[in-house]
Amino acid sequence: MFPGTRLARLGAFNPEFPDAEALHIGLARWNRERLAPQTPKSDWLADLNRDTRMLRLEGTFIEAFRAHIAPLVEDVPDDPEGFIAWFEALKDNGPGQYDPLFDWLASEASMDQVKWFLTQEAAGEAGFDDLVAYTQVKLPVRPKLELARNYWDEMGRGNEGGMHGPMLDRTIQLLGLKPSIEGTCWQALALANTMTAFATTRRYVYQSVGALGAVELTAPTRVGLVSEGLKRLGVEPAGRKYFQLHAQLDVEHSKAWNAEALIPLVSENPACARYIAEGAVMRLVLGEQCFESYRAHLWAHHHPVVYAAE
Repeated sequence: MFPGTRLARLGAFNPEFPDAEALHIGLARWNRERLAPQTPKSDWLADLNRDTRMLRLEGTFIEAFRAHIAPLVEDVPDDPEGFIAWFEALKDNGPGQYDPLFDWLASEASMDQVKWFLTQEAAGEAGFDDLVAYTQVKLPVRPKLELARNYWDEMGRGNEGGMHGPMLDRTIQLLGLKPSIEGTCWQALALANTMTAFATTRRYVYQSVGALGAVELTAPTRVGLVSEGLKRLGVEPAGRKYFQLHAQLDVEHSKAWNAEALIPLVSENPACARYIAEGAVMRLVLGEQCFESYRAHLWAHHHPVVYAAE
């Protein structure tokens, strides 16, 4: 199998969206438009018809993805203690963990290579704050409060200078990056599309809780190595702050998410453990596919790539 193609056949394809790349570019453009602030329009029915068509494509991809990873979550415990042990073990044995890409970014990658990587990541960023805000709607009190605390941290606790999204924007500006949907690997777009689908679709609320929790659980090591690479290359502190912050803060966020969101949800409704697990595994698989596609691009002229016969 070629790098990053594990999900290439998932979804409904048609002449408008004949393959995974076209599908996820289309979904990314639609998400950017539909989530942007708007005003009433006279042709709102046309937008509604488009949204219905795109929601079918989105849902078909998500359901195919769920079926794809079903064997990985079939034995998930549904008691709180067992589930948390299973969930936390994803940090060590989940898909994409400790990918060699990140040690390489920390110690070897050139500035141009790091810029290419960050451009992909920026274009595929769905906005953790907005995802948390969508996900918390109508959740029980303890999980809702934990997501509220997480959101408040993302928002800099009311201080514009501490908001996490603008911190990443400052890195993009300082490095002169120009992220775009069209210039992004479809795997990164698929990640953002999936996270957006989870957060904005109430039937996937537990998958969203799991996926967001998986980010908090697994991100610190990766972002810490990205920060090391930026420091090695002489990027000023303002350009590294986003990554330095998350290398530390997400450790505490993960502990709180598990204790105050996951345990109460599974305690109240053991059946939701399977869906939380799905979201976590799907998020990690998406990351794994991004890392594979990034390495295939970045290492093409530095490391021989050998493909086994399928």
